[in-house]
Amino acid sequence: MKNLTFAALIKLNTEMYWNLPEMEIAIAEKNITIKSEQLKRDVTCTLLIPQETEFVEPLNLLLLNDGQEIQSLELKETLEELTNSQRIKPTLVVAIHADEERLHEYGTAGKPDFKKRGDKAGLYTDFIKTELLPAIYKLTGIESFETTAFAGFSLGGLSALDIAWHNPTLFDKVGAFSGSFWWRSKDLSKGYTDNDRIMHSIIKNTKEKPDLKIWLQTGTKDETADRNKNGIIDSIDDTIDLIKELENKGFKRPEDIRYLEMFGGSHDTTTWAKAMPKFLLWAFGR
Repeated sequence: MKNLTFAALIKLNTEMYWNLPEMEIAIAEKNITIKSEQLKRDVTCTLLIPQETEFVEPLNLLLLNDGQEIQSLELKETLEELTNSQRIKPTLVVAIHADEERLHEYGTAGKPDFKKRGDKAGLYTDFIKTELLPAIYKLTGIESFETTAFAGFSLGGLSALDIAWHNPTLFDKVGAFSGSFWWRSKDLSKGYTDNDRIMHSIIKNTKEKPDLKIWLQTGTKDETADRNKNGIIDSIDDTIDLIKELENKGFKRPEDIRYLEMFGGSHDTTTWAKAMPKFLLWAFGR
């Protein structure tokens, strides 16, 4: 099996029955490079896929922003543990590496923040839709995954939610770890109000509720900032307020929204690594 192409390996995994319950399932890792016309750069992606599976099941797909962090997130080890314990369904992870353009490519499409960060978020959305997903379909030979999810961390979490929110026909679920929902159109010193938070406004002004399931996480030590001096850090306030906007739009808990608040959790990969199993179980659990 070592001589199989990656596409053949995926085809084998999704079509063949393995009657080897005692055999440990490893996660294969492969880097690919996409020459993006949208972003005018080469985009590296790390693909993670179960090497063997004893289940005849459709494959699931997870796109992950900040894919360069998969080592510190211990993602491969977590996937192996959850797959071997049969707690998640077979899942292909495509971890998209960010580079020095991260602050420009991540954000909300067409709505940069007050410092003009996120000015390439629309191009990044187009990259996902017109270049990355078609490349995955071609590489795997799979045109439809059982579940397609998108997730990210901090600003990458905001990006994932914005892209999935506007493309519910492409994505079923989305996860934001410590999402940057403070993303705002006005500086704090220039008359800012909570109405200037961009993602909240996008949700509020969306006419129809997207068919989407949303997973959100914060940590009680994500930051120390407290704009309104209510004793609750901004990252938690902003996330709770986002949930309120979602509920006003017709989303219900826990069917549509899952929220994890981690006591002592920080704004770092150590915390997000601890939260990752809970997200994967929510997104792809049996």
